[in-house]
Amino acid sequence: MTVGNSLRRWAPGTLLTSAIMLVAQGAFADEVNIYTTREPGLIQPLLDAFTKESGIEVKTVALKDGLAERVASEGENSPADVLMTVDFGNLVDLVEAGVTQPVKSEALESAIPANLRDADGNWFALSLRARVLYADKDLNDLTSFTYEELADPKWDGKVCIRSGKHPYNIALISTMIAKDGAEKTEAWLEGVKNNLARPAAGGDRDVARDILGGICEIGIANSYYVGLMRSGKGGPEQEEWAKAIKVILPTFADGSGSQVNVSGAAVAKHAPNKDNAVKLLEYLVSDEAQGIYASANYEYPVKPGAPIDPIIEALGPLKVDATQLTEIAANRKTAAELVDKVGFDE
Repeated sequence: MTVGNSLRRWAPGTLLTSAIMLVAQGAFADEVNIYTTREPGLIQPLLDAFTKESGIEVKTVALKDGLAERVASEGENSPADVLMTVDFGNLVDLVEAGVTQPVKSEALESAIPANLRDADGNWFALSLRARVLYADKDLNDLTSFTYEELADPKWDGKVCIRSGKHPYNIALISTMIAKDGAEKTEAWLEGVKNNLARPAAGGDRDVARDILGGICEIGIANSYYVGLMRSGKGGPEQEEWAKAIKVILPTFADGSGSQVNVSGAAVAKHAPNKDNAVKLLEYLVSDEAQGIYASANYEYPVKPGAPIDPIIEALGPLKVDATQLTEIAANRKTAAELVDKVGFDE
């Protein structure tokens, strides 16, 4: 067989293989795959806006839980590019599970304060929700508040709160530990428990409901629920709950600011479309996307100066506590142990 005959014999197959590869690569280059534990409806407006701007199709896999386990089990064959979740503890868990990779991006680093992202670029906060005080609207003299005051005996029998084991409260307790140590935090937690008007249970919006019902006068809850109630998205009953309360942005006694939790995202370790994943994260911290977050979910933007929904803006300027989120996350186990030790949910 001559060399010429050999080339003619193999060329068609080679060309066909190359064509298939090019088609596959072309399709791959125009998509990004998200695994998320967030409600799909909450993030869809953002994803639609990203596709419209970039031409990159976004495919979403919604998971209730087990995000790290799913990606780890898929290994190098995982199609996941972006891992998106709520609560900075979950973001830290993704890193510890070894399913993320570090990203270096000037756009992300300039938009997101250092304490709200992983120091090595393994995850980034995308939006914020503050742990705020709901108070009876008739408490006219109450205009400011510290988290430490929840344990003040003057509030004996007047405090409502959800389970101490809920991630929202574990984050607050973990921040206390980071600031004051476990011993002082335990004493504070005992004081809060002694002030409870009812068992620590239910949800954040139940705090507003029970203030309206005269069960308690104050309670700690998340800021974005105020938007859901006051906007009418929670229904007319919840609008009435919202009318019964005023909202105060508490600080810690050291004056450092309000405790926040986040929604955030990471680039998956074996992301087949890493460049598109980074483009999506960078878009999500743009002014446009931050404004969509604010209007769709009543969350605070992570980017300073980005638009805020008028309902949330009316709560006043948010000063975010500067404690590094990874430092807070390291205290979660101790926080949960203290909740059990003082019988907070009993």
